[in-house]
Amino acid sequence: MRLMPVAALALGCLAAAPAAQRYSLQSDASDVSAKVAFFGLASKTAKFPKVSGTALLPAGDPSGMSLEVTLDARALEAPDKVTLSRLRGPKFFWVEKYPTVQFSGKGMAMTDERNGRVSGNLTARGITKPVTLDVAFDTPPSKARAGEALALTARTTIDRRDFGMTSYSLIVGRKVDIRIRTRMTPG
Repeated sequence: MRLMPVAALALGCLAAAPAAQRYSLQSDASDVSAKVAFFGLASKTAKFPKVSGTALLPAGDPSGMSLEVTLDARALEAPDKVTLSRLRGPKFFWVEKYPTVQFSGKGMAMTDERNGRVSGNLTARGITKPVTLDVAFDTPPSKARAGEALALTARTTIDRRDFGMTSYSLIVGRKVDIRIRTRMTPG
């Protein structure tokens, strides 16, 4: 009988714990780009207009965040037809064989109220490598209200050679700056 009040208190605490909020990326409010040096003097930027994904943000605990982002590599856009053909071809993204690029992140370390780092894995061309996204929120996630959308910008730099994209090394830089801007809505 003595355990009943303790069990009731424990269950009450569990019931009062705020649930994690699930978010969906709004494709029409998202912009993903990859920028690389070209001939050492200029740069070229490719865009991924078809993006989908979800985030799970435990209330009051951003360290438990998970983030899944999928890019449709077949929809990749480039500044000219030659670049587009090469990027979609077997020397770069090889979209016929690998139609998506994916990021899967678990956990976020906040560096201040609006900024954090999400560690995870990036998969391109069937190759998975660890990457860290530097994330900046428009509204601090700790202050986000239930039902409120979140907007964020995430950045990382990768070495394209790590993903089997080794062609044109004298023309195309090896470091690729990736930027994700998105708005996520609850649900």
